[in-house]
Amino acid sequence: MSARPVEIHLHKASRVLEVAFDDGRSFRFTSEYLRVHSPSAEVAGHGPGQEVLQVGKEDVAITGVEQVGNYAVQLEFDDGHNSGIYTWDYLYRLGAEHEQNWNRYLKRLAEAGHRRNENRLN
Repeated sequence: MSARPVEIHLHKASRVLEVAFDDGRSFRFTSEYLRVHSPSAEVAGHGPGQEVLQVGKEDVAITGVEQVGNYAVQLEFDDGHNSGIYTWDYLYRLGAEHEQNWNRYLKRLAEAGHRRNENRLN
């Protein structure tokens, strides 16, 4: 059986979503990280290789967190994006694989000729 969240807390000032799981692991996700890794078709596409690179999301904030059944949350971002359903397994994977995912994202940005604005909050 997969790990399930026991606590989800949105820290609005720092734009961080903290999720504690029942196996004792806890992850802190920046809004930017969750936004650029949204499982929505708009971001993830409809299959492997169809991902859409998200740029300019350094200042994005989560404005809402709504539980979906007993298996996920839907996040609403202040840029209007709200179509991603983050299952517990997906959130856990995002936390456990944070470093690899983030480095892959930065590499994709560089390859596309984009740079993050390091002077921003995230």
